[in-house]
Formats: sequence, C-alpha cells, structure tokens
Amino acid sequence: MDTDEVLNPPTSLPLFRAHPRNFADNRFVYPVISRRSGGVSVGINLNPDKVCNFDCIYCQVNRVSQSETRFVGQEPLLAELDAMLSLVTSGELFLDEQFAATPEPLRRLNDIAFSGDGEPTTYRNFDRIVEACAAVKRRHGLDAVKMVLITNASRFHRPAVARGLAILDQNQGEIWAKLEAGTEAYYKLVERTTIPFRLVLDNITAAARIRPLVIQALLMRIGGEPPPEAEQEAFCDRLNEITAAGGHLKLVQIYTVARPPAESFVAPLSDAEVDAVAERVRQRTGLATAAYYGSMS
Repeated sequence: MDTDEVLNPPTSLPLFRAHPRNFADNRFVYPVISRRSGGVSVGINLNPDKVCNFDCIYCQVNRVSQSETRFVGQEPLLAELDAMLSLVTSGELFLDEQFAATPEPLRRLNDIAFSGDGEPTTYRNFDRIVEACAAVKRRHGLDAVKMVLITNASRFHRPAVARGLAILDQNQGEIWAKLEAGTEAYYKLVERTTIPFRLVLDNITAAARIRPLVIQALLMRIGGEPPPEAEQEAFCDRLNEITAAGGHLKLVQIYTVARPPAESFVAPLSDAEVDAVAERVRQRTGLATAAYYGSMS
C-alpha cells in the first residue's frame, strides 16, 4: 500500500463503509478505522440518546429508533476509554474479526475523537468530560496522540464549551468544525436547523483566532444535482472572510457521502467532482485542502 492509499484508502473497504458506534459491550467508546485520520480513531459518543441540534440530510444516524442508552455515565465512559486505549496500543484490537483486515499502515492510534450520535458540545459538562478523558490519555503515556472534536460549532460561545476547547488546546487538541454551505439558504437545506448560519460562522471565526481549525465540508448531490457553482463560490467567500478576520484554518477537508444517508435524495459526488471542489477552494483561498472520496456502489 503506497502513501496515497494510506491517506485516502478505498472507501469500498468494509472498514470504511460502516462506522458502528458500539463495540463488544461498550456503550460510549468505540474504535473505527477512519479514512480522514488514516488510522484508528477511538470515538467517544456523548450523545447516545441521539439528540442533536442539527438534522442533516446526509446524517447516517437512525433517529427513528431509540437507543437503549439514554444517559452518559462518566465513570463507565472513562473505564471503557481506559480499556480501549490498552486494546489498541497492544494490538489486540486487530485480533477481533471486525478489524483483522486492517492494513498494516493503518494499525496505529491516530486520535481520540469526541463524536457520536449527536453534537458533542451539547453535553452538559463538556469541559469536565474533556479534562477527564485527557487524564486517561496521559496515564497511558499517549501525550502525542491527538484529541479531536468533531463539531458543528454551534455552541462555541457557551462558557463550558469554551473551557473545553481550552483544555483540548493543552492536550494535542484539534477541532474539526463543520462548514458545508456558503449561503443561509443552502445551510438550512442541508443542516435543517433553527440555529442561525451567522452564529456558526462567528463561532468558527472566534475559535480560529485562538487556535488553528480544520474545516470539514461534506458535499453531496441533492436531488441528483451537485452544489451549484454560485454556492461553491459563496463557500470560498466564507472561508476567505474567516481568514481575513484573523482566523487560522490549517486544513479544509472536502469529502462526500460514504455511507447510507438519512434522505434518499442524497447521493455522493463523483471523485472528479470532489477533486474539482477541492481545487476551487485551493485556488480561491490558498488554504491547504484534502479530498476524500465516497462510493455507495
């Protein structure tokens, strides 16, 4: 497997076609082989109740059925994280049938990611859980391992979330903030939320003034059509506005649908379409951009 395959492994691999948020008897902590991380990402699900303040048309979470786990217990979560880190770093994870086919270059712990079945920053004591998980990471001697927050950036202005972001900064933290629209209308079409687009943009800008952010943009065909040219241009305009206001964006991830979405009218972009958007972003903004492909076939 060459470097390009490690950075952008084939989405057709079963490892990338499903990201189940359950492993063994765990309720909160789960391992995935992440195409964007290029290795093992240990996920922490702070929203087992499936409650989210966005209702994205491409979301893979089944919000019709209720989860058996409705509340997050901090001590059980930390115990699961402790055991999972031991499992991954020892290599025992790859003895499991689900992970036995993992290519050798991907058999590494890349990050601990706050992600899951909803927006992680809606967790009431977000700052406390981040600090507790960071302490577990330190006990394992994993100072170099990143802590990633995958977020829609809707609550960065809340004090507990701001404190949580600062704790991440002290523990190899990296924020992956969702931004996949250039206009309010397209934002509402894709995200289906009452949270104003301007609030998200302001939150991303303010956070990016303090530390470099990664922008994650999942783009797709809606009703058979890719994002309109004008929308793609507006998306680049928003990125330029963030950097012009003093925000530091270290990377823009352009990716597309790789697993069954919430709505049947959503479909992945072709590889060429993903590449074209990524190139437009590079040319219009000068930002580092990475492309990740999807396949529903």
